[in-house]
Amino acid sequence: MDEILTGEKLLALLAAIGHPLRLRIIAELSGGRVHVSELARRLDISRPLLYMHLERMEKAGLVTGVLELSTDGKAMKYFELVPFDVRLTVDTILGALRADEQEGPDVQEIQR
Repeated sequence: MDEILTGEKLLALLAAIGHPLRLRIIAELSGGRVHVSELARRLDISRPLLYMHLERMEKAGLVTGVLELSTDGKAMKYFELVPFDVRLTVDTILGALRADEQEGPDVQEIQR
């Protein structure tokens, strides 16, 4: 993730990885892209619950989903990890706050 992190993006990223099931999703996707039904089976969860978690992870830029048509015309959604490297340091947080100041939003707005 080479983009400049704002406070809002940093919080979204931390929230996206801050759940045990989402950590398991990352582990499953670390071996490559997986069809959503297969991923739900591996994790032993419902597809609607899985989609909820994947949507949050996709918004944070951790995964990407691609819809493909199978040979029999069925729509199949595959997900894969987007390469990322998360290092939380004081400098990361200060950099996010500086980016917020440059973009204009008030830091207190992010906390609400």
